[in-house]
Amino acid sequence: MKFSHRILQVKPSPTLEVISLANALKAKGVDVIGFGAGEPDFDTPGFIKEAAIHAIESGKTKYTPAGGITELKSAVTQKFKRDNNLDYTIKEITINCGGKHSFYNLMQVILNKGDEVIIPAPYWVSYPPMVLLAEGVPVIVETEEKHGFKMLPGQLREALTKKTRAVVLNSPSNPTGAAYDKSEIAAIAEVIGDRDIIIVSDDIYEMIRYTGDPLFNIANVSKEMKKKSVVLNGVSKTYAMTGWRIGYMAGASSIIEQIETLQSQSTSNPTSISQWAAVAAITGDQSAVGEMVKTFEQRKKIMVSGLNETPGISCTDPDGTFYVFPCVEKVYSMNGWRRIEQKYGNAFKSSNLSSYLLEEAGVAVVPGVAFGSDNHLRLSFATSEGNIMNGVKRIGEAVRKLT
Repeated sequence: MKFSHRILQVKPSPTLEVISLANALKAKGVDVIGFGAGEPDFDTPGFIKEAAIHAIESGKTKYTPAGGITELKSAVTQKFKRDNNLDYTIKEITINCGGKHSFYNLMQVILNKGDEVIIPAPYWVSYPPMVLLAEGVPVIVETEEKHGFKMLPGQLREALTKKTRAVVLNSPSNPTGAAYDKSEIAAIAEVIGDRDIIIVSDDIYEMIRYTGDPLFNIANVSKEMKKKSVVLNGVSKTYAMTGWRIGYMAGASSIIEQIETLQSQSTSNPTSISQWAAVAAITGDQSAVGEMVKTFEQRKKIMVSGLNETPGISCTDPDGTFYVFPCVEKVYSMNGWRRIEQKYGNAFKSSNLSSYLLEEAGVAVVPGVAFGSDNHLRLSFATSEGNIMNGVKRIGEAVRKLT
């Protein structure tokens, strides 16, 4: 069978693979603690589910406009004003089938073959593949842990070329949890200046932050920056609605129009029922979000502390999200590491370590190489405190066997 060159450049999502493998082992009766999940373990708040049920019972189960219902677009404009001090019109908003779909659609409509997209690493696993699927070129900018895993203005300046079409900013970041502050965002904006570049601000973890500082979006810098910015967000992480598949996007009406044209020829509209649930989520009681974040913060403290007590592992405290991205480079120089590489034979060290932890400790983690850093692992603390304490203990015991 002959396949397109585009799909042959892309591998399956490694995070979904880890979750699938862990679930398969659990189904066989293996005791596995999963730290791979990229979703809150909380249930969707009751009032949101009730809105979905009401939508079904009232017959709101038909096609909607490709770019979403007016009621949801209006709710999104209100959210941007309420939470971000950003003014958008209905024509500058579109609704997509999840945050991933938003980014995919955007790459499809703004990139031509050979256009470059600057992506700071560590990065969310799907950014580079989706650029490749649009025949663009991912330009990876390596950030350093000592700089908080954030792209420095000088690094951005060096990466810019005449082919640069877009710059991606994900704050707080998956996988590192790093969030840019106001001064850092302003410095990035200064480098971009008057260049004809689109800034993609992926804010999907906006509400899951621990520093107390308000989110500052690059679209807040100036009217000029707002015109260049496309802001991506959704209900998945904030309201524990990952399976509902609702993302949204704000940007220039000319871009939004093209997004909706593309969507009309691919998925058509996002699920009508999910759209009405999202209206309730965005406009309704927000207290459940705060409670969820408080729980995440307590879990974060337990996981960070436990990992930092493990030989060979150091873990920074994330600004947001429900992930940690510990450095495991010192594990690779332990006495028992050679036999790990010989046994598993993966091309990347973090993949070998992940395989070892799954088999030896019954703990599923995602290798850092999937996010652009082979010296790290990504662990999600979107699970119970008991699982976190037990899982981190298992990791510690497994690593100590290598010393």
